Amino acid sequence: MRICFLFNHDQVHQVAHSLPIALAMLDANLDAEIVIATSNARLTAEVTRLSGGRPGLPVVELGLTRTSSQLAHQLLERLVPAGKLLFYRDNLEFFRSVDVLVVAEKTSLILKTKFGLDHLKIIHTRHGAGDRAVGFDPASALFDHVLVSGPKIRERLVSDTGVKPEAISVVGYPKFDLASATPVRPLPNDGRPLVLYNPHVSPHLSSWFTAGRQVLDWFVDHPEYQLIFAPHVMLFERPFTISIDKLRIDRPGRMEARHLNAPNIHIDLGSRASTTMAYTQAADIYLGDASSQVYEFLLRSRPCIFLNPQGHAWQDDKNFGHWNLGRVIDGVDQLGSALETASADHAAGYRHVQREQFENSFDLTEEPSARRAARAVASFAGLTAPLLQPIAEFARVAYG
Repeated sequence: MRICFLFNHDQVHQVAHSLPIALAMLDANLDAEIVIATSNARLTAEVTRLSGGRPGLPVVELGLTRTSSQLAHQLLERLVPAGKLLFYRDNLEFFRSVDVLVVAEKTSLILKTKFGLDHLKIIHTRHGAGDRAVGFDPASALFDHVLVSGPKIRERLVSDTGVKPEAISVVGYPKFDLASATPVRPLPNDGRPLVLYNPHVSPHLSSWFTAGRQVLDWFVDHPEYQLIFAPHVMLFERPFTISIDKLRIDRPGRMEARHLNAPNIHIDLGSRASTTMAYTQAADIYLGDASSQVYEFLLRSRPCIFLNPQGHAWQDDKNFGHWNLGRVIDGVDQLGSALETASADHAAGYRHVQREQFENSFDLTEEPSARRAARAVASFAGLTAPLLQPIAEFARVAYG
């Protein structure tokens, strides 16, 4: 039995969602070969960092042929992630040697749909616990098994995509196992409220393309607040961004000097810190739109504000369920008043809503989520795992 945990992306943000599962399986001494595969040196370095540099970690760095690399970078990569797709064709022999493939994304399904690897069982760990429709598209039903963070995800996969209930395991959120007890604040802790502005990458949902620079201007003019600008790590990765679920293309542009030089603004366009929950843990207030990171922010309940400059009719749309977690504003002209009342609004009602939606999104217990997920993978693979047996006294974690 050969089980591979695969990381194939331009950025490192998916690694923390499934690497803890691989490490838990390695610690369990299963009667199986556990291998971690990456598609570039950037991902390999992140695997090494998150694993604590443990010796003998079974990491295989795969790559593209020279022809594929030239095609990806010269013709297509500025618009679409061509390299991610060509990667599977160029490494078919490796994937033929794998029995179970564990992935956090969906492009790997082409190993079955295009390349005919019918023997390969693919487990989806997902990445994030958000509400966007793209997370519940029909492709989810093509996986052999899906690991989900909580009942909300399970229910939508069954109702919206046709995933069979028996093909789903609720395991909690392995990324939370990595959360730091003492998050680092990137700006001076001088009593000013620290706001995290976290716009999504998808042009049809993101507030960045219509109001983002106005948000930064507002904070330049209001130094009584501090701001972390940490968008989705893919927003500035390429010259253009494309929405997959609703086709739209837009250009993120460049950062302006007045924003980069503002002493009360910390800008991070995609460093490792944007993927480690450092900012979601450190901030006092969340300001966003469609990113699932808002649910990671709710690991500790705090005020949220959501920007709707595109005028989405969101109230009865489950794809915007997270917009019930705080006040929704239509434009930056309402930002000042929303920030002034954020704490009072949160205490008056949003905290209760946050508790309900957090617990519906994350089924957490005292047992580490990665261990629960490792047990689910082992069970699916038909492996006996004495070191991963459930312990009855593990209790559910109360929302704080």
